[in-house]
Amino acid sequence: MERERPAHAPADHPSVAKPKVGVVLANLGTPDATDYWSMRRYLSEFLSDKRVVDYPSWKWQPLLQLVILSRRPFKSGEAYRSIWNSEKNESPLLTFTREQARKVAEGLRSRHGDRVRVDFCMRYGNPSTDSVLRRLQAEGCERILFFPLYPQYASPTTATANDHAFRTLMKLKWQPAIRTVPAYFAHPAYLEALANSVREVYAAAETPPEVLVASYHGVPKRFLMEGDPYHCQCQKTTRLLREQLGWPEGAIQTAFQSQFGPEEWVGPPTVDHVAELARQGKKHIAVISPAFSSDCVETLEEINEEIRDSFLAAGGERFTYVPCLNDRDDHVAALMEIAENELAGWL
Repeated sequence: MERERPAHAPADHPSVAKPKVGVVLANLGTPDATDYWSMRRYLSEFLSDKRVVDYPSWKWQPLLQLVILSRRPFKSGEAYRSIWNSEKNESPLLTFTREQARKVAEGLRSRHGDRVRVDFCMRYGNPSTDSVLRRLQAEGCERILFFPLYPQYASPTTATANDHAFRTLMKLKWQPAIRTVPAYFAHPAYLEALANSVREVYAAAETPPEVLVASYHGVPKRFLMEGDPYHCQCQKTTRLLREQLGWPEGAIQTAFQSQFGPEEWVGPPTVDHVAELARQGKKHIAVISPAFSSDCVETLEEINEEIRDSFLAAGGERFTYVPCLNDRDDHVAALMEIAENELAGWL
């Protein structure tokens, strides 16, 4: 790391890092391993987040710590083991997010030189948001663009990622200036990458699917009524993707997955919706996950296993999964374009 003594400073002044601009790609998180205690630590952090489960602590924490976390780590660990990157001994989410950051770093460095530092962090688990922001500040990043990798804004994703970044700033003597990237589901480069991924999968299929289901992570319906724009942005994403593909109305259907707990969630539930499509006579469907920037347990295990099984058990014959954008070149180019737009005036 290049350091220098500030101009006009006395000879005994300590050297400081040259001023730089930082970019942090932030994703949801991952357990460090699939064993019980690793899963329990991860799930405890995740499910204790008030943005994720906003019930009163006196009511929720005893249930979480004494009941849910006595059993859930076993089931979640089994799900993670089924999709675990055994070569790197890590989750696919970590693998893809690291590669996204590496490619974005290469691209920005080619355009802006060493003035830009790019890193990535997780809201839950490692590498932690706190450690990454502190490292970038130590490297001289006086300005940081914090980029939650969620195309649609939601309180349990975008907002909690930003919250955690601001908590780190609250503890720093010298806070870097910080900007956050807003929802980017309507950005033309993102939509083109999403459409390209569909075109490629359909072109490789022996016969085209009859319906494309856009499956988004669910949220309680109460969130929508309280002003969270996520549900509306998901619906708009489906429409914009359909228009980008030039398909007629009804060719893409919206559904929501990963529901839990007793209260009403936005719907329809993907697992039930695909079964209903099979009962209606649809023999071949495809499913895409536009809310996830990287494949993870919710896509590789829940969609490509549980939701696939639901469709086939109800009479469907062929199920095609459209992978997340991951580290595709057109996705990386979109992330770079979005970042450079938000960095205007800093570079």
